[in-house]
Amino acid sequence: MSIKKVTSHPTQNEELIFDRSQIGRVGYRLPKLDVEETNLDEILPAELRRDDDLEGVPEVSEVDVIRHFTRMSTWNYSIDLGMYPLGSCTMKYNSRLNEKVARIAGFANLHPLAPEREAQGALELIYNLQEDLAEITGLPGVSLQPAAGAHGEMTGVMLIRAFLDKRDGEKSKERRVMLIPDSAHGTNPASAHLAGFTVKTIRSTDEGLTDMEHLKTLCGEGGIAGLMLTNPNTVGLFETNIQQICDEIHQAGGLVYMDGANMNALVGVARPGDFGVDVIHLNLHKTFSTPHGGGGPGSGPCCCTAELEPFLPTPRVVKDAENYRLDFNRPESIGRVKAFFGNFGMMVRALAYIQTHGAEGLREATEAAVLNARYVGHHLTESYDKPFESDSMHEVIFSHKKQSRKGVHTLDIAKRLIDYGFHPMTIYFPLIVEGAMLIEPTESVGRADLDAFIDAMKSIAAEAVETPELVIGAPHTTRIGRLDEATAARKPVLRWKPDMEATAKSA
Repeated sequence: MSIKKVTSHPTQNEELIFDRSQIGRVGYRLPKLDVEETNLDEILPAELRRDDDLEGVPEVSEVDVIRHFTRMSTWNYSIDLGMYPLGSCTMKYNSRLNEKVARIAGFANLHPLAPEREAQGALELIYNLQEDLAEITGLPGVSLQPAAGAHGEMTGVMLIRAFLDKRDGEKSKERRVMLIPDSAHGTNPASAHLAGFTVKTIRSTDEGLTDMEHLKTLCGEGGIAGLMLTNPNTVGLFETNIQQICDEIHQAGGLVYMDGANMNALVGVARPGDFGVDVIHLNLHKTFSTPHGGGGPGSGPCCCTAELEPFLPTPRVVKDAENYRLDFNRPESIGRVKAFFGNFGMMVRALAYIQTHGAEGLREATEAAVLNARYVGHHLTESYDKPFESDSMHEVIFSHKKQSRKGVHTLDIAKRLIDYGFHPMTIYFPLIVEGAMLIEPTESVGRADLDAFIDAMKSIAAEAVETPELVIGAPHTTRIGRLDEATAARKPVLRWKPDMEATAKSA
């Protein structure tokens, strides 16, 4: 008895839904009309009517639709599958309890225009979150309006601008210089420019910290409006001179904005307000475990000193006796920065995270995040170049210097990591480190996963020496190999064009 050879089989390399189209197939069923059918030609002007009969829209069956999108969904890497070691991005696991609370009908279905008397529960939640964030940061003024980190950052810089304009009057025009470290996030200078400031760059020392002498020199040149500083900074180190830095800026007549991107290393342990910081933004979608990325709603609250509080966006949620209300009577406010009051669902999730952990739990999470990063740093120091000797905080940075001797660079290492089943780390940021690899495991990752990641990175380091071509050609296990990313970015293909020969055959 002979066995028939299989010459074809289903493929998981899913083609475009357009390519699966076959004329005449239908993947939907509309309910029967329960009203009289209207002739659109009689009510729609000719220029508003389509004349292509929806030509080019895919025609597929229901099962084709289901299988197409289900197969594609299996390609996605997510936090539910494994760790995201993205440095300076804090991609931690989103607790399912947070999601359950956010779906409570009274919160999820509340209309944004509901009167205050019918939204007391939501207003109380917002007020309580404001109070918790004020306690965590040591800064009493809080606005939850900003919809993302960069939005909160811009709001903070606008507060500085409004404060200086009031304090200095016409002379504030002479104070338009914002100091920003050379390792900063790119959003920092962007926000400064949007608020009407010019930027001067502060050098970093060989130890990865702010150069105090250069800072003093720049302050001595005058016109200082403020400083935008991330702490811990973007190479993962705590700025040990933070109080002295704040003092220098204040003596120069400026204010200190702290980028809160790395608060995952401070919550429950240290408060920016106690350092001398005047204003900070927080990323609820990073530090406080609300969903992150994918273009969805975020939340980037802005916290400030009592001196800056009058300038916060309007309205603010305040408490009168046992009731909560929106305070619109804020004559010095910079105005509204977001429709309604921000992304409320993110606030629900963040408060659930904070109250579930409590003070001790938040501190423990911070300590675990720092411990995990230092664990990774300790075990990879021999395999990769570690540019700074100081102990890292919640993230650790390496460079490709050892591997580049064999022609293997950071991008190659990141691509090869995909073959080992891990999402790549942040690469080539910050720019002050050649071939930077910035790794942040967060507190969500257990020791077994950390060890697996460390083993993968060590294996890649060994491959870079023994078989560098293996790393340079990675990834090898994905459906699509190494892409020409520069060309894809500069010449993106944004429209599907039908294969005319295949279309003719199917017809």
